[in-house]
Amino acid sequence: MTDRTAAVTRETAETDIEVTLDVDGDGEATVETGVGFFDHMLESFAKHGLFDLTVRCDGDLHIDDHHTVEDVAIALGTAFEEALGEKRGIVRFADRRVPLDEAVAGCVVDISGRPLFRFEGGFSQESVGDFTSHMAKHFARSLSTHAGLTLHVEVTGENAHHEVEALFKCLARTLDDATRIDERRGGETPSTKGAL
Repeated sequence: MTDRTAAVTRETAETDIEVTLDVDGDGEATVETGVGFFDHMLESFAKHGLFDLTVRCDGDLHIDDHHTVEDVAIALGTAFEEALGEKRGIVRFADRRVPLDEAVAGCVVDISGRPLFRFEGGFSQESVGDFTSHMAKHFARSLSTHAGLTLHVEVTGENAHHEVEALFKCLARTLDDATRIDERRGGETPSTKGAL
């Protein structure tokens, strides 16, 4: 199997980011964004998706966490798109639900090359530490757009920490399922069009 890895840099007036991704990793992560809870979520994403991930971000946190979270998602989505290449032999579709105590997140994904994002639910508290809760939704949207995913997400619960963490874990498990190689495909792209 070809290495499914990518290294992406993104530099703007708001953020300076380096991301490396190995889709077929062991769940190892090194993350430094300056937003503690976001670091924890990205480490959890790597662990539960079995992705090897490094993220370094120097963002304008004196303003807020928005640009840091959004731009990391853009870079990570781009890394997935690059690492998967022509998407030959992948499972393509996946559907998962992940609980965390009272919270439950659900994700349905199609690695289609056609970005579309739908979200149902909300977050029970405005923030978790220095992370603005609604940025979890924005992270998923930006990841979807730049990885070329059709992604439907739902979140319910009573505690924003649990809701956000369930969402990141669910994204990881769903992407792990959908990016796996299905040996029965013989390396063909899973589309009647012959391309994704």
